[in-house]
Amino acid sequence: MATPRVFIVRHGETEWSLNGRHTGTTELPLTADGEKRIRATGQALVGDDRLIVPSQLAHIYVSPRKRAQRTLELLNLGCRDKLPWQEQQQSGKDHHVRTEAKVQVTDDIREWDYGDYEGLRSATIKEQRTQSGQGPWDIWRDGCPGGESPADITKRLDRLINDIRTRFHEKAIGQPSAPSNVLLVAHGHILRAFAMRWIKRELTEGVSLLLEAGGVGTLR
Repeated sequence: MATPRVFIVRHGETEWSLNGRHTGTTELPLTADGEKRIRATGQALVGDDRLIVPSQLAHIYVSPRKRAQRTLELLNLGCRDKLPWQEQQQSGKDHHVRTEAKVQVTDDIREWDYGDYEGLRSATIKEQRTQSGQGPWDIWRDGCPGGESPADITKRLDRLINDIRTRFHEKAIGQPSAPSNVLLVAHGHILRAFAMRWIKRELTEGVSLLLEAGGVGTLR
């Protein structure tokens, strides 16, 4: 039996991701180039003979932010059910059902709440902290004033990880033909943090994983 996997996909490029501004709760659309690249990613990585096989997906989790939801749409997974934010199911010759996986919108995979640092570039944050006599900023150690701490992030990610393992991965034992892979579509910092917690590492150890806009990763 193949080991169940978790695929992580960061949303496509936005104006703020392009110019390095931290984007947590702010709603921003994908850029035209961002949409184009996600479509290309779907064509390259989604299919019966590709990395992400839709029929082998047991469940899909997506952030409540519209940029993540649009990214999931553009991957063209072919979900049977309409997506939770859509008024009606896509139809027509371009819609082919390829997966029975349900799509769940969850706050547990929303982006880190940057609080006072929302919309700021790292250089601006560094300048502000220097002026106020604070040391260098490390989100994995310090979190965000007015936003979330590493402990806050760990709590909600551990809850999500437990859900994935108990609902989907543990059930795959002894059922080699049953869909067991899970897909997450979300954001840069939260997905990097998810990868750390998946392997039971503390966020305060620092995260070396890079995941650019539209990037895809695989965890076992």
